[in-house]
Amino acid sequence: MKKENIVKVAVGEPTARITRARAAAYRQSEAMASKELSMLQDEKLIQRINSKRVALDERNENTPACSQPKRRAVLKDITNVVCDISHKKCLNATKISRSKKKGRKGSINVSKVAPSIAAERYQLAVDSATSIGQEVENTSLQVAKVVSSAKLDKNSLCHANEIIRKDCDKDSQLKMQELGNHLQLQRISKKAEKFLKKEKSAVSATPDFTDIDADLRDPQFCSQYASDIYRNLHVAEIIRRPDSRYTERVQQDITPTMRRILIDWLVEVCEEYKLVPDTLYLTVHLVDMFLSQKCILRQKLQLLGITCMLIASKYEEICAPGVEEFCFITDNTYTKSEILELESQVLNGLGFQLSAPTAKTFLRRFLRAAHSSYEGSSLELEFLAKYLTELTLVHYDFLKFLPSAIAASAIFLARWTLKQSGNPWNSTLEYYTKYKAADLKTTVLALQSLQLNSDACPSNAIRAKYHQDKFNRVAALLSPELCDTLFQT
Repeated sequence: MKKENIVKVAVGEPTARITRARAAAYRQSEAMASKELSMLQDEKLIQRINSKRVALDERNENTPACSQPKRRAVLKDITNVVCDISHKKCLNATKISRSKKKGRKGSINVSKVAPSIAAERYQLAVDSATSIGQEVENTSLQVAKVVSSAKLDKNSLCHANEIIRKDCDKDSQLKMQELGNHLQLQRISKKAEKFLKKEKSAVSATPDFTDIDADLRDPQFCSQYASDIYRNLHVAEIIRRPDSRYTERVQQDITPTMRRILIDWLVEVCEEYKLVPDTLYLTVHLVDMFLSQKCILRQKLQLLGITCMLIASKYEEICAPGVEEFCFITDNTYTKSEILELESQVLNGLGFQLSAPTAKTFLRRFLRAAHSSYEGSSLELEFLAKYLTELTLVHYDFLKFLPSAIAASAIFLARWTLKQSGNPWNSTLEYYTKYKAADLKTTVLALQSLQLNSDACPSNAIRAKYHQDKFNRVAALLSPELCDTLFQT
């Protein structure tokens, strides 16, 4: 028997003489077994894939559409601006084109991103402007036709006005209203520039004065830019100022007495949490600005006060108190959600314009000018000027005066209270405050009435604050009678 006729059989099977036919049968049975095994494996793989697909389909059916992850539009979340365009346009603006590279199948070539949101906003503004121009042109043509076809009588003019009213839709009216607001702001800025030119021409003839910006060593004084900075602040105080009669014009349930009680309580809150004076001044400014625009009930006045203090402390403080602290200080009268909701209303109502010059802003500059020519205690002069300036926060009648005029009047009265031997006003103060002594007469007399407490004001938080030893008890000082000769040029 040849060797190729002997084959190995499985263990446990009897060995026998294998013929060629029997060997061929064995080989055929092994091929069939391997084929059946591969078929079984393929069936199991197909069943596993189908089961996964069924489970995935069931999960997609049970899962709501909102839970599936969404793709973020490029630049929409980064720019932090509200997009005026629809969602589809935003996605089209950031659409990425795919192209196959040479020699590589299926590779993606990312093209440059489409123009940004700002470019689209500019294009939309241009399109809207052209559309408004076309509408106005069309209406003017229609009016010209009406006027030319008919005589210039009252009926034809009324008909022309009706055509204009019909063609001007709400969107164009809103756009024209925005344009009017912008023009009004430009007019206010022009008035402010005229005011500064007038003040500059008035002080141009002042004699020699002490240059308080000559020291360039201390960078915190910003000596090179101080004059330009305060020139802009003089313009800003005219533009960003509250209505001096908002309790009569806007509010229906709020009185000046309620405002005085609120601010007197806010002074105590600032002392409790040891907040800087700038926070108090900005808080009062935000309260007056919001009350000048929107009418509220008296039950919400305290809520408005703590909300504005929360905003001001975020703006001025290094470590601002939390919302829970303001809830606690009101004995949990208002909830956290109410404070946050009103905070959003205040910020949106003010257009997020929180930077505004207050009397404290100008007082720093004017005190430097006063110290340059003052022979007495500069610390006592500073405390007394701050005390007189804070007294004006409580009283509603001082809203009619500019913050710079209040700060200059406080310097005038403080110098007169501490020293009556000379004139409290000089050329240096006149140059840096942009006020002459005659311009401050009304404000100084009103401020002296507060200092002497002639009205017997019951709000004594500021007086109690400056009666402390750390402020040299300047609240106990009283100024003598003012002479008319002090206000003569």
